[in-house]
Amino acid sequence: MYLEAGGIVSALIAAIPGIVDYYTTVPPKSSAKERATKHGILNISMLFVFAIALLLRRNEEIHFLFILILEGIGVIILSIAGWLGGTLVSRNQIGIDHRYANAGKWSEEIVKDFSGETFELKDLEKLKVNQMKLIHIHNKRIVIARTETDLVAFADSCTHSGASLADGVLMCETVQCPWHGSQFKVKTGSVVAGPAKEKIRTYEIKYDNGKYYLML
Repeated sequence: MYLEAGGIVSALIAAIPGIVDYYTTVPPKSSAKERATKHGILNISMLFVFAIALLLRRNEEIHFLFILILEGIGVIILSIAGWLGGTLVSRNQIGIDHRYANAGKWSEEIVKDFSGETFELKDLEKLKVNQMKLIHIHNKRIVIARTETDLVAFADSCTHSGASLADGVLMCETVQCPWHGSQFKVKTGSVVAGPAKEKIRTYEIKYDNGKYYLML
């Protein structure tokens, strides 16, 4: 009974980073988001089952075999949820820093209360060649990147399964999806290699009087 209570408390603690990852790390409208949703629902269900089993253990009128069956169901749910969680890590690479050496950690910026169609880009001197920066603006996720020749901007979502391209690899003006290896030209958005079939959206960056502007 004490081990079951400890497991429930541990699960509640583990849920905290899980919720943080769900809302901040897992790309929206992606296969990983669907998998993470199922993972979360199953974990909540498992927690509910074990909580009921724990309460029933205190009732001497309940047959012990019934409690064992209930806990067995909880173990099955836990196993499925754990498999989904492992898939999120191994297949969708959630929480893994897999970028190549010296690529530098990509940065992220959330823009609030902006309603215009032209957004000034700042601190671009910090962006090295083949590095990317993810900007959240107008409910869009846009990647700003520096190639060997120019600054470019393109949609963050891969057209295959919705992976974050900002979390991928940029080289020779081509970005590679971190999940399934789809490649896109960052200047035109065209597909270089599948499994993606649709191009990604690109955005224009204008230079005026010493400043760079993203055209939304």
